[in-house]
Amino acid sequence: MNIYLDYQATTPADPAVVAAMAPFWTAKFGNPHSSHRYGWEAEAAVDVARGHIARLLNMQPEAVVFTSGATESNNLALKGVMARAARRRLVTIATEHSCVLETGRFLETQGASLTVLGVGADGLVDLAALRAALGPDVALVSVMAVNNEIGVIQPFAEIAAMTHAADALFHCDAAQAFGKVPLDMHALGIDLMSLSAHKVYGPKGIGALVIRPGLDLEPQMHGGGQEGGGLRSGTLAAPLAVGFGKAAEIACAGIAQDAAHVEALWDAFLAALHVPHAINGSTAQRWRGNMNVRFEGLDGDRLIADLRRISISSGAACASAQGRHSHVLEALGLSRAQAKASLRIGWGRFTTQDDVRTAAAMIGDAVLLQRRSAA
Repeated sequence: MNIYLDYQATTPADPAVVAAMAPFWTAKFGNPHSSHRYGWEAEAAVDVARGHIARLLNMQPEAVVFTSGATESNNLALKGVMARAARRRLVTIATEHSCVLETGRFLETQGASLTVLGVGADGLVDLAALRAALGPDVALVSVMAVNNEIGVIQPFAEIAAMTHAADALFHCDAAQAFGKVPLDMHALGIDLMSLSAHKVYGPKGIGALVIRPGLDLEPQMHGGGQEGGGLRSGTLAAPLAVGFGKAAEIACAGIAQDAAHVEALWDAFLAALHVPHAINGSTAQRWRGNMNVRFEGLDGDRLIADLRRISISSGAACASAQGRHSHVLEALGLSRAQAKASLRIGWGRFTTQDDVRTAAAMIGDAVLLQRRSAA
């Protein structure tokens, strides 16, 4: 038996999503930009999907610009805003996804100024430090809603209010939050939001940038201008858009049920984990589908190797694949050894109580074995 507990890296596609996409690989294969029956059929399905995504955010469908995923959306948001802004400073925080931090560093080479704020031991940004960092030269603030490594939920409503008080725009990477926590863009004051389908039981290869009406961004891909009134070029993958829309529709109907389910799994996992441990990041201000747990003095990579029947990770999938350490855990003030002793464990809609109890027992046994072998 294998147990999948790496839901932050990707979620399994919901069977209803797979079924919704199926006709658009075969009979309904039209290009959604073509002016004939096949194209109109695909375009109509894409528009329905756009509406399902927008509904979860209290936005109009035309605000949804489809992209290849959250990395492209984050790039488009940051580069697109900064290219046309009179102000030249971007503010973000040290625990952002690497695609935001690397984009910020790229923008520095283009003449922009970058401010990266630290976080506390709980992983949350200090709002007083953010207020102090805001000034008349700030064009954009970019802060993630739910962190991909430690699951903490940033106070994004307060961040948005501060940002607008400084006459700047607020961008939120909500890849890990969409469909899991309430995200009313109007009520929260979020100007731009990045999404990814495969984090919400949809297909890989598609995401979206949701843009408040009236904002003017510089396109980063040039060509046919198919999306967003010329903002994003390229033929849309209709099957993927349909799948994303279906995933959003399912999440909208079951958001409270999904949240209660992961809360129960959190409690069950901790009850079954029979060895000393520490949880990285705030436990109160957190998406409970993410457990980042530390076993002092141990080697997390060795634990992962010893737990071949459990799919877990030591951090972000993109960093793990390249052997990089976790910049998120270091930002919390953890030493390199403490970061290395940490595991990211994630569960969701299709995880059972038996899964987490069994996994917790197996992890505990592996921890004790490693401690005994090191004694």
